[in-house]
Amino acid sequence: MRAITATDRNVGVSGLTLTDMPYPHAAENDVIVRVHAAGFTPGELDWPATWSDRGGRDRTPTIPGHELSGVVVELGYGTTGLTVGQRVFGLTDWARNGSLAEYTAVEARNLAPLAADIDHTVAAALPISGLTAWQGLFDHAHLTTGQTVLIHGAAGGVGSIAVQLAREVGAHVIGTGRADDREVALALGAQDFVDLAADDLRQVGEVDVVLDVIGGDILARSTELVRAGGTLVTITMPPAVRPRDGRAVFFVVEPDRVQLAELAQRLRTGRLKPIVGAVRPLSETVAAFARHRRTPGKTIIQVADNT
Repeated sequence: MRAITATDRNVGVSGLTLTDMPYPHAAENDVIVRVHAAGFTPGELDWPATWSDRGGRDRTPTIPGHELSGVVVELGYGTTGLTVGQRVFGLTDWARNGSLAEYTAVEARNLAPLAADIDHTVAAALPISGLTAWQGLFDHAHLTTGQTVLIHGAAGGVGSIAVQLAREVGAHVIGTGRADDREVALALGAQDFVDLAADDLRQVGEVDVVLDVIGGDILARSTELVRAGGTLVTITMPPAVRPRDGRAVFFVVEPDRVQLAELAQRLRTGRLKPIVGAVRPLSETVAAFARHRRTPGKTIIQVADNT
């Protein structure tokens, strides 16, 4: 099968190549998915799990990419809940070969069924961003109706989903980003917007929840905005400074079939719209990695015909 592979963690994107790799093995409770569309995270070439398995053993050449949408073509021993020929989408394991390939092996529990009326390229944009937004807002911050939430990077992959989910539960949403993100964030449902380059973040006042995807100085300054009993949630790093009378949570997104199904249902009914940017063939993956920052929305790799 064709796949994007990396063999040297020291050379970054320039070390990615399109090559032939063996067809994957379906372990116990796995399925083999014929990948129709895949998503990637630009920083994943720096993750330790990209280069070694859970036992710390080198696993190069490694196939990156962790989001996928496709069709089940094989079941591993003992696999239940999915069937051959079923359309699915979800998240591959961090420490195994990923989705930038024609076929990939995935634990069945990491996938959810995908309705026939959802395009694979749209579904592939949802797993990491959607699960991160869901888990950050609801599992960790316990956001509820009437609360105020500050969402950093509101026009980005995670932020754009978070804005829509927060509005759906009746929260007051304040988005942040660059000046040219304002209209996108407001169109998604944010009631207010803060330009991080030009506005004073303190103008926000106190909020119940902060969802941070930026880190650094923005994360540190956001701790001052959390009201007593509130929660700051970040996916960037454990916060060095914590809210005085609130909680601070750092987390790594986890696969969850039930949450994926909830996201897919919202997608079908028009309550949720991932921002899909460029759609590129597998042969252009290396270029897509290199220019992702100049492309609005999430870049998706179309691996097979979208049927």
